Amino acid sequence: MNLPTPNDLRERRTELELTQSELAERAEVSQPLIARIEGGDVDPRLSTLRRIVTALEEAEGGLLRAADLMHEPVVAVAPDDSVRRAIDVMADEGYSQLPVVRDGYPAGIISNSDVRRAEAEDAAALPVADLMHESITTVAPDATLDEVDATLDHHGAVIVIEHGTIAGIVTEADVAARL
Repeated sequence: MNLPTPNDLRERRTELELTQSELAERAEVSQPLIARIEGGDVDPRLSTLRRIVTALEEAEGGLLRAADLMHEPVVAVAPDDSVRRAIDVMADEGYSQLPVVRDGYPAGIISNSDVRRAEAEDAAALPVADLMHESITTVAPDATLDEVDATLDHHGAVIVIEHGTIAGIVTEADVAARL
């Protein structure tokens, strides 16, 4: 990751016609801190620098969020559905994985590779709960592309939750399509 220099930050801010006070408000830091960073008088913490850069990206209109990336509606199966049903839904929809939803909230995920690795002779008759991965990550609609992408490094999909309900799903294919 290339960190912006104080001059880079000042140039981006002035190109966007933002005052130091406006940038400080957007980044939720103080105006004197912005002035000291731009002047090279202080090295900000990484978390502070990230907030400033995020505020600049938002002002530029170039910051992608989970809501921009997500696929909706979410096609899912229940834990007590048969693996056969999950296989059929994946085939019909052209997906390689499906979230498993219990009472409107994600309980896990099942993928084609989970089915292929099943050791049971008649895995298709088993309930989805027997083969699914129980770890699935959720994010808010305003999660940044960087946050979603970091999660996708460890999980096959990210579920977007808004007001306690599933709003969408983001996969690597969704991220790749937007980039």
